[in-house]
Order: sequence, then C-alpha cells, then structure tokens
Amino acid sequence: MMKMGENAATKTLPQQHHQVFDITIDVPKGGSKCFDDDGRLKRTGTVWTASAHIITAVIGSGVLSLAWAIAQLGWIAGPAVMFLFSFVIYYTSSLLSDCYRSGDPDSGKRNYTYMEAVQSNLGGFKVKICGLIQYLNLFGVAIGYTIAASISMKAIKRSDCFHENKRKSPCLMSSNPYMIMFGIVEILFSQIPDFDQIWWLSIVAAVMSFTYSTIGLGLGIAQVVETGKFMGSLTGISIGAVTETQKIWRSFQALGDIAFAYSYSIILIEIQDTIKSPPSEAKTMKKATFLSVAVTTLFYMLCGCMGYAAFGDAAPGNLLTGFGFYNPYWLLDIANAAIVIHLVGAYQVYCQPLFAFIEKWAVNKWPQSEFITKDIKVPTIPGFKPFNLNLFRLVWRTLFVIATTVVSMLLPFFNDIVGILGAFGFWPLTVYFPIEMYVAQKQIPKWSSRWICLQVLSFACLIISIAAASGSIAGVVLDLKVYRPFKTTY
Repeated sequence: MMKMGENAATKTLPQQHHQVFDITIDVPKGGSKCFDDDGRLKRTGTVWTASAHIITAVIGSGVLSLAWAIAQLGWIAGPAVMFLFSFVIYYTSSLLSDCYRSGDPDSGKRNYTYMEAVQSNLGGFKVKICGLIQYLNLFGVAIGYTIAASISMKAIKRSDCFHENKRKSPCLMSSNPYMIMFGIVEILFSQIPDFDQIWWLSIVAAVMSFTYSTIGLGLGIAQVVETGKFMGSLTGISIGAVTETQKIWRSFQALGDIAFAYSYSIILIEIQDTIKSPPSEAKTMKKATFLSVAVTTLFYMLCGCMGYAAFGDAAPGNLLTGFGFYNPYWLLDIANAAIVIHLVGAYQVYCQPLFAFIEKWAVNKWPQSEFITKDIKVPTIPGFKPFNLNLFRLVWRTLFVIATTVVSMLLPFFNDIVGILGAFGFWPLTVYFPIEMYVAQKQIPKWSSRWICLQVLSFACLIISIAAASGSIAGVVLDLKVYRPFKTTY
C-alpha cells in the first residue's frame, strides 16, 4: 500500500479503530495529520501503552498459581521451565510482530487482527483453524478470569470472617454470587466500543497487577524471614505425599499453568495496531515485548519462587486466596481487591478482539439492518461527547458475558481451567502460526538450517502442550467426581 503523500485516491475510513461502519473521505495529496497511511485515524500508541496492554494481559490471574506450579516441578525444573517459556514467548512474539505488515515493513499492507495476518501470509484452511482456536481461547480466558475474580472477592469475605472468628469457623460460602457480580460489571464495561478506547483501563489494570504481585511477594518474603528457612525440594512434591501417577499429571498441569501465565500472543497483532509510526510498528512492538516479558519474568520468578519458599510442597493453588497467608488480613483484602480490578480490565483486553470480529461479521452479513448498524446518541456528563449506543453491541456482548458467567459457575476449577487454557492456546497461537507466517513472509528455504531450527522449536512446544493438556484434563475429571454444579461451598 502506498503512503498518503503518494496517493490521492479515495480512502476508506472506519468510524472507529476496529469498527465496521465505513465512510469515505478524500485525503489531500500532501497527506494528513489526522489519518494514517490506510485512511484510519492516526494511531497514538507508544512502547509504553503497548507495554501496559501486554502487562495487563500477561500479569494476571496466572501469577497466583505459579507457586503451586513450582511446587510440582521443584527448585530445578520450576525456574528453568519459567525461563524457557519466557524465551519462547519473546522469540515467537518478535516473529509475529514482523507479520503485522505484509511486504514492506514500513509501508506494506496492515493486518489488523491475528486472523488477517494468517490470511495474508498463509491463507486457505489454516485461517479458519486459527480463528476457531483463537476465539475459543478468548472465550476460555473470559471464563478463567471470571473464576479468578470470584475467588478473590470471596477471599476478601472469608479473610474478614476468619479474622472475626479467630479462624474457629470454616467460613464456607459459594462463589456464584461473586461471579454474578463480576458479570454485571463486565456487561457495563463491555459496552466500550473499541480496543484503543480502553487504554486507560489497561493502565489501571497494570498498576493493580503490580500491586497484588508485590503484596504476594512481600508476604512470601515475610514468611521466609519468620520461619528462617527456604521450604521446598529440588524435585518438587514427593511421591508418597502423592501417588506416582498424580505426580506425573500434576507436573504436566504445572506446564499448562506456566504457559497460561505467559500467554498473550492471541492479542499481539491487535495491540500492535494501536501503535503510531514512524518508527515501524514492528520495532516499537519488539521493544514493548522485550520490556514486558523481562518485567513479567522478574515478577513471576520472585512471586513463584518466594511463594514456594514460604510454603514448600504445601503451596496453595492460588497464592492469595488459598489461605497460606491469614495476616495481615487487611493487606490480603487490598491484594484481592487489586486482583478483581485488574481482571475487570484484563477481561476487556482479551475480549475486545472477539467482540470486533463478531460485529464485523454481522455488518457484512446484514448491512441494511439498523439494529446492527445504527448508533444511538446517549447524552453523558455535560461537556463530554454523547455515548454511541449500538443495540446489537448491547445485546450480543451482554449475552456473551452471561454465557461466560454461567460456564464459570458450572466449572469453578481455577488451576485446572488455567492449565487447559494454557495448553490449548500455547502451541498453535504462540508458536505454530507465528513461525509458519514468518517462514512464509521471509521465504525461508525448506530444509535450510534456520527452517529446521524453527520446526524443531515448534515440535518441542507441541509435545509440551499435549502433556500440559493431558494433565489439566485429568485434574478436571478428578474434580468432577466430587463436584455438584451450583451447590459447592468452600
């Protein structure tokens, strides 16, 4: 695609960044300060806003299960696996960032979504497979975040109950009311029309993620100082405490938990589409990816390792809600409140690409329907622009949030669901498609040394994903043997 200064042809401008309603404008030959080379409104994202989006997406509920994951693997394999995942995520994300534009890295055709990048570079049946996996994974992440938020809200109530009763009462309660509360909040926030309009929510969520991660780290350090020793062993939970079969399944599930904690590739292209240029979006995204993965890995190593050091093989599945810590109860309340606020934002960061995809499909399918295409101006606070309410967006996004809430109430197994999501999305979306697109775009010769290395990396990650999925599914099967939907209190 030619730059604006070189092409006076009429451009197509969506009213909103990922929006699907098109109008046309005439772009002056001299270019425009308001529009990018594709005729869309100037992107304003920087390395910092992109990093905020990534950190919001990455440092989420996954950090809470890392102490448990390391407890299954031990002091040697646990940190080693975390470093391995961080390297793979950074490397494949760098490859993926080069696929945002097709052709010239500075002026080539933009791919606005992950699926468009697959379409441009691979095409064919792989596009449908990619879309199915990506959007199912986004739906699953929404379920995982609903479960995690409800657990944290319930933990606040239980923490206060333990404090009032001096831990003499088990303080049993259901997660269901809290899932419903979280769902109502997400229905409201899901009406934010587009991805680039939630940048403020991402920054708030990123601050919250650092808040509760730091509290978890601090409590772990305090526990180690109090006991005067590092708990845990080189190989993790021992056979005897669990059976040999359980040890294998738990180790596999730990791989899935760590994969989930690092996964964000499914929304990388959408984040990159918010970045201004020059310099090229790929250069900025690589810097944001490096910064984000470095910060994330540091936090993960500290939180996971200090949690394991504090509790050893008894590390809870959720560090701040498993009640390894009871005091100071007010600090736990702050940490869990920060988790909930963070997950409100993270839910939107992950779901906005899915929302945009469905709404674009609906407009293409029924372009004459006012229910789908018409915006209603709703007055807001005096001095602010009116809010554009779209009835289709209101109805479909509300139904989506209700669906994720109901499924969460049916399957409230945090660790197992997290492991399945990590395993299901890690290999195809984080490794396979980025490598295949990069090979196609750079025309890397088949059977060359670089091609072989990339394929070996892909195959190794496939094996890890299969192992992680099997362990997490085994965990869900065990949970379902004793679980009764809508009735469990714990």
